[in-house]
Amino acid sequence: MIPPRMNRPVRVLLFSVAMIAVSALAAACGTERIDVPKGTASSTERQIYTGAVLFSQRCAGCHTLSYAGTHGSASNVRTAQANNGPNFNVRCERPAIRVLYAIENGGFSGAIMPQNVVVGQQALDVAEFVSKYAGRQAPKIPGATVCDSETIGSLPSPYSVPTTTTTPSVPSSNPTPPALKNHKGSAKKIGKGTHAATKAKGSGGGG
Repeated sequence: MIPPRMNRPVRVLLFSVAMIAVSALAAACGTERIDVPKGTASSTERQIYTGAVLFSQRCAGCHTLSYAGTHGSASNVRTAQANNGPNFNVRCERPAIRVLYAIENGGFSGAIMPQNVVVGQQALDVAEFVSKYAGRQAPKIPGATVCDSETIGSLPSPYSVPTTTTTPSVPSSNPTPPALKNHKGSAKKIGKGTHAATKAKGSGGGG
């Protein structure tokens, strides 16, 4: 059975409702973005922004952090899956060296998170970003330390190389063999002995 054609007012109404739904969905998707200042080139803010971008690319599947627009953590612990990592909106991650340790070692258990998901300067940027922005939505608990009051600390250089060098010793162009050295020493001693004996003999003959 062919349904009767919709009259114009009904079609207009349905189209309007669809457009409103699409607009609302687009607005919601637009809010899921990185909410961190870009800063100027080579600034600390730019490094932290880079860390946020990397976090959204490498960590979104397992962690939630609104400043990077990620929702990988479980919303309900009863329905959590193995790959649902900590919710960094409420979990404080300071000092930054703690985050760097987790990046390098696959979290603190090494069971799910891959090791070295980012390395070098990128690892430092992610660690700085997470340590600065994690825990900002944590509930206020009487007596508990607020995350912002804890120190972020410092991170090591991504590539530490020794500054001292050892100069190798250059062998002599004409080294003297050990046997020849011993021979020279013996000859010298024999020569001294012969000279002394000759001198003593000469002195005796003159008396």
